[in-house]
Amino acid sequence: MNLVGNWSYPTAIKFGAGRIKELPAACAQAGIKRPLLVTDRGLAGLPITQNALDIMEAAGLGRGLFGEVDANPNEINLEAGVAAYKAGGHDGVIAFGGGSGLDLGKMVAFMAGQTRPVWDFEDIGDWWTRADADAIAPIVAVPTTAGTGSEVGRASVITNSQTHVKKIIFHPKVLPSVVIADPELTVGMPKFITAGTGLDAFAHCVEAFSSPHFHPMSQGIALEGMRLVKEYLPRAYADGTDIEARAQMLVAAAMGATAFQKGLGAIHAMSHPIGAHFNTHHGTTNAVCMPAVLRFNASAIANRFTDAAHYLGIAGGFSGFQDYVQQLNDALGIPGGLAALGVTQDAIPTLVEGAIIDPSCGGNPIELTTGNLTSLFEAAL
Repeated sequence: MNLVGNWSYPTAIKFGAGRIKELPAACAQAGIKRPLLVTDRGLAGLPITQNALDIMEAAGLGRGLFGEVDANPNEINLEAGVAAYKAGGHDGVIAFGGGSGLDLGKMVAFMAGQTRPVWDFEDIGDWWTRADADAIAPIVAVPTTAGTGSEVGRASVITNSQTHVKKIIFHPKVLPSVVIADPELTVGMPKFITAGTGLDAFAHCVEAFSSPHFHPMSQGIALEGMRLVKEYLPRAYADGTDIEARAQMLVAAAMGATAFQKGLGAIHAMSHPIGAHFNTHHGTTNAVCMPAVLRFNASAIANRFTDAAHYLGIAGGFSGFQDYVQQLNDALGIPGGLAALGVTQDAIPTLVEGAIIDPSCGGNPIELTTGNLTSLFEAAL
């Protein structure tokens, strides 16, 4: 199979191995002449990042780099990124990396021209209309992990460093103008990142499929996304150089982020405050929470997941699907509980406070309360 394509849904995507060389053309397509490449601290010095900067420089685009992004990016990172953007006289952003680099890069492009604080644009009601849309800089996104799918998303997750609350910042124009999805960039991911990011994509699909909201397009995308993860994540984990598996996982990640326009749920409502307080890896945290959430939501989702299990080739209906999820976690080295991630019993009331106000709550098929969220955290601990 020739895994190469130029797609226009949900944005312009240049998909295929080796396509990072088309970065200058992507910038031209987005109208960017002096980009700032934004990435996380771990990636900033790696060969794939330096190669991207070399490609930029050779094309006369400079080699502007902001590489001071934390694993769970916050407003301090954002302020520093905006300062670097303005100081360098940049006119657009290349958001480069996993979820943290992509999310923060998108926010630098968004906030560089705004006068209000970033928290004024949280994904609540029509708060996004407060932004000056004309001041949002163009974005080219280059994912280096197969997980969040932030490259095709219209929002970013930013942690408030003072309150330790993760906020979802939304604007339609935060959707990158062009995406370069090159699976060769994901080959170097270590096993635990391959597992955690891949299960993040899976969680997006599972929660979108579970959501009670009406969005048949997202429902179909979520189902096929689950199939791709089931087939290709174990292969990518076993052999990081399996380019077909890496490519299919990159597709699954984009599909998960496209599907969750239908909604997320308790997995993400729990994961966001855990990450904010304990600085855990987001996808790994989702994976740890998933079995408990599936049990909790069983009465509302069993029938639809019985159908999904049949499509996925999993015997035993919903019960078989639950068993499969636990077996997949175990096979990929995911810890059996939140305690292994450093979460403590005495933190549960604080985590519940964060979870109950998380926007993801609205997509859970069973209404979330302080009481049942407390039980969920205890079950996942």
